[in-house]
Amino acid sequence: MTTVAAVHTALPPHRYPQDRLTEPIGDLCLAPGADRAVLRRLHASAGVRTRHLALPIERYAALRDFRESNEAWLTAGLDLAERALTTALAQAGLAPADVDLLVCASITGVAAPSLDARLAGRIGLRPDVKRLPVFGLGCVAGAAGLARVHDYLRGHPGGTAVLLTVELCSLTLQKGDDSRANLVAGALFGDGAAALVARATGTGTEAGAEPAAGPAVVATRSHLHPGTEHLLGWDVGAGGFRVVIDPGVPALVRRELGDQVRGFLAAHGLDTGDIGAWVCHPGGPKVLDAVTDALALPDDALTPSRRSLAAVGNLSSASVLHILQGHTEAHRPAPGTWGLVLAMGPGFCTELVLLRW
Repeated sequence: MTTVAAVHTALPPHRYPQDRLTEPIGDLCLAPGADRAVLRRLHASAGVRTRHLALPIERYAALRDFRESNEAWLTAGLDLAERALTTALAQAGLAPADVDLLVCASITGVAAPSLDARLAGRIGLRPDVKRLPVFGLGCVAGAAGLARVHDYLRGHPGGTAVLLTVELCSLTLQKGDDSRANLVAGALFGDGAAALVARATGTGTEAGAEPAAGPAVVATRSHLHPGTEHLLGWDVGAGGFRVVIDPGVPALVRRELGDQVRGFLAAHGLDTGDIGAWVCHPGGPKVLDAVTDALALPDDALTPSRRSLAAVGNLSSASVLHILQGHTEAHRPAPGTWGLVLAMGPGFCTELVLLRW
């Protein structure tokens, strides 16, 4: 059985109210004198109150090209990754040398050696630690990474695996790009890193052992939607990562998500009414509304996702871990509660992870 021993989110120190970012982002993306009505409307309706940025907002204008943005991603990302991972391990009562597998996901920068390789010696991971750097999953990587960690631990009794996600979305904002997708990204996304520590344990609880901070992973399912590759992702060019966000995403969610989730739950003798903890990636208000409609959920079912979106913005792959952290701390479900991690990403794809506290 895979149990979540700890989850921790590390956020950059540069925290801004949403309305403090609107005009500086307009300066970056729009031509001088351009109408800012759409920009301001997007920022006001994004469901975001505050965000953390990798750099002070005034430094973004000085980034000249993709190389400088990527170097900033590597520098700030390593610091956040170290904070997230070492804190999560300490909360789990473990040391870096206890880690057998490190899955490291990011879609907001690239490096070889990868982030995990650069982090290993810095924090004291074993030289024989297994590493799996992941690029391309985007927002779904928090759920997919947890699922792949579970796959590994099923074959390694007593093992310890860590999922680390590092997403500095602000460094992908395209200067001089007034496309709606770029403006939406500039209104929604924040920066942060998160680490989840998971352990392979027996089905029983040893006498005197502390209860796990989080739930057990019961089952997982992945799904690719054919012919939808154009809906979400990057258009990679000389300027770096230009975001692709098709307005048809909410419609696809309304049309197809319900059958996927209900079929997955039914395979385990459950339905949506049995789920007491929804850990849903906060793609944005329209996506959360679409998930609520597709699954016929109560209005408050996705409150943790909306709370996370308001507090830190959309953290891409780190968001579901940020939400799950809340379920291991202030809002911990009662023992026996069923939970579902649900995320969507480029492909277009969905990932489901069934949990139980």
